[in-house]
Amino acid sequence: MDYWTALRDRMRTGAQRRMIALFDDAARAADFSVTLDDPATGPILFDYSKTNIDAETRGLLLDLARQTGVEARRDAMFRGDRINETEGRAVLHTALRTLDGSVLVDGLDVMPEVRATLARMETFARDLRDGRIRGAGGRITDVVNIGIGGSDLGPAMAVQALAPYADGPRCHFVSNVDGAHINDVLDGLNPETTLVIVASKTFTTIETMTNAQTAKAWMARSVAEPTRQFVALSTALERTSAFGIDPARVFGFADWVGGRYSMWGPIGLSLMIAIGPEDFRAFLAGAAAMDRHFRTAPLGANMPVMLAMVGVWHRQVCGYAARAVLPYDQRLARLPAYLQQLEMESNGKRVAMDGSELTVPSGPVVFGEPGTNGQHAFYQLIHQGTDVVPCEFLLAMRGHEPALAHQHRLLAANCLAQAEALMRGRSLDEARALMAARGLTGDALDRQARHRVFPGNRPSTLLLYPRLTPATLGAIVALYEHRVFVEGVVLGINSFDQWGVELGKELAMQLLPMIEGEATTDGRDGSTATAIARLREAGA
Repeated sequence: MDYWTALRDRMRTGAQRRMIALFDDAARAADFSVTLDDPATGPILFDYSKTNIDAETRGLLLDLARQTGVEARRDAMFRGDRINETEGRAVLHTALRTLDGSVLVDGLDVMPEVRATLARMETFARDLRDGRIRGAGGRITDVVNIGIGGSDLGPAMAVQALAPYADGPRCHFVSNVDGAHINDVLDGLNPETTLVIVASKTFTTIETMTNAQTAKAWMARSVAEPTRQFVALSTALERTSAFGIDPARVFGFADWVGGRYSMWGPIGLSLMIAIGPEDFRAFLAGAAAMDRHFRTAPLGANMPVMLAMVGVWHRQVCGYAARAVLPYDQRLARLPAYLQQLEMESNGKRVAMDGSELTVPSGPVVFGEPGTNGQHAFYQLIHQGTDVVPCEFLLAMRGHEPALAHQHRLLAANCLAQAEALMRGRSLDEARALMAARGLTGDALDRQARHRVFPGNRPSTLLLYPRLTPATLGAIVALYEHRVFVEGVVLGINSFDQWGVELGKELAMQLLPMIEGEATTDGRDGSTATAIARLREAGA
């Protein structure tokens, strides 16, 4: 059976159906939701009832997941098979949070090394937090994590998300090679009480190493032995030693941990320093709970699978090009940016695993902003624009500020109201009645009413969790990781390589000597050559 064709037929059949009518079935909200209730996380609810998916459509989506081999591919990933075929690697970031049992790669159990690295991280973090590891000026007060992409987005997001648990040194993050970034982060810090973490698996990432050299020079102005206050998250021991970092302060990880999936291990060192080893283990435990659920729950009751198949329905079947991630949780402000990389770098592909052209669209554009801020920005387009943008709302049942519980209730009311407004909309007749109540008549009434029509019938989902704790955050991030995996399997692509980032890097290294005046622009296009000439004139 051609499930793609069958799903498109279902989409056309239900195109004129109002989602609100599906709630004539009193059991819809329960039937079109999934719950994970684990001791580590408490109950997490994923509600996808405010979509146009009905029972028959869901059945076809699950059949598509089975036909494309989601279950077999999932089992192969957890088993340690080399499912990253273009790079010949296993995909085992899940092993970093599965701290018991064994995981084999090419017949070798990788877990002893995983546990040993975690133990080294914990010892280092405790010694730093307790003041046994000190800087030239005494106790370490600030930590600067220098990385980019997966070496930055994950820990930067998580440190902000878990601010209520952060009782260690202040953590700062530098990623952009723009000198303004490192200048503004270092400005005001005391180099004698600052620790610098350089996060680069190969220790060759140009942006990271440029910033690392700048930080080293900054520290050297006040500290006699600056690299004694440096740590490396890298596997390149020769390069870290050449930089001057003590091998005892180098934490490595295997090639089966992809950059954007890496904060569960050494890349998460800044997070561990901020919140402590015990809460970091709770973070791992929450992710492991989602892993167990993903591995064992039937497809229709499997949260990552259903989140993924809702995404497939909206992007590949309905053709909606974008997806909005809307956390009604200020501390998750960096989650949309984190998911941009996770989803768009993973599934932003144009060919299938075998190299053939995709016959359906690949991943959507992902964007977002915390509520309620986004309501005063781009929600206008989501409610009344010409394109449908499926929305994914996230909401905690409780905040961390009991004295401000009334504000959390207002936040929750806004979140639920936005989802309901997207679904219900406002008809022209309702808008006319509204304007008539304000005393308008005739053409003025009709004209003003039309501006107040909301098409409605716009889909959204809700992820509802008890409170943003380390374990809950771990579960949320693992949920989205597995969602990306499932969507990639359904599309037949490799979600674990990222060749699209390479070409621009190669060209940048060709252009740098031209900007510095050490090479001519012969052979470059007129636009690039003109920009380089202007940069030279400006003394760049």
